Amino acid sequence: MARAVVLLSGGLDSATCLALAQRDGLECHTLAFDYGQRHRTELVAAQRLADSMGAASHRVIELGLGTIGGSALTDSAIDVPESGGEGIPITYVPARNTIFLSLALGLAEVLDAEQIHIGINSVDYSGYPDCRPAFVDAFQAMADVATKAGTEGHGPRIMTPLLNMSKADIIRAGLSVNLDYSLTVSCYQANEKGEACGRCDSCRLRKEGFISAGVQDPTRYRSI
Repeated sequence: MARAVVLLSGGLDSATCLALAQRDGLECHTLAFDYGQRHRTELVAAQRLADSMGAASHRVIELGLGTIGGSALTDSAIDVPESGGEGIPITYVPARNTIFLSLALGLAEVLDAEQIHIGINSVDYSGYPDCRPAFVDAFQAMADVATKAGTEGHGPRIMTPLLNMSKADIIRAGLSVNLDYSLTVSCYQANEKGEACGRCDSCRLRKEGFISAGVQDPTRYRSI
């Protein structure tokens, strides 16, 4: 059975990535990151998803991106915006996906995994530069020359199955393989119970996705 490393944040997109990889018969090893984000609820959700979906293994890597700061997701002094705006939002975490994929690349070499799956999306997203096709192509080119497996011609492929899908299409894809979205947490500022704020950009995109998909939103929102 072919192996894959699947980045699993605990959110809707990464859970869909895992479900689709399993549908394709891959042995999935999930990888989450404790990078200094505002809450640990998503890490709890990632563990819950890995357990309930039968991942072959689940790892959590600790990173100190909060030391760098510069993002509302890692710096408590910066408020999470609750309305859209122009340009790249303050919720962008500098170099996050570059770092995440680099560590996933190392794990893929150790596991002799053929693929790395990441749930980035360039359609219904917040404008992050590391969610765009150009970033994926550039990272793949780097991976092909930066690893032993790559230089030998059998390095892992970076798989982005959700890249060109709308949020509604992502939800439909997950539901087609019986993914339970109530297990996921997407909110930038969820509370300890895993209840979403319903106001941040991530909540807005998630809400709109379920409405567009024409299915009930299983998200647990906290009382205002």
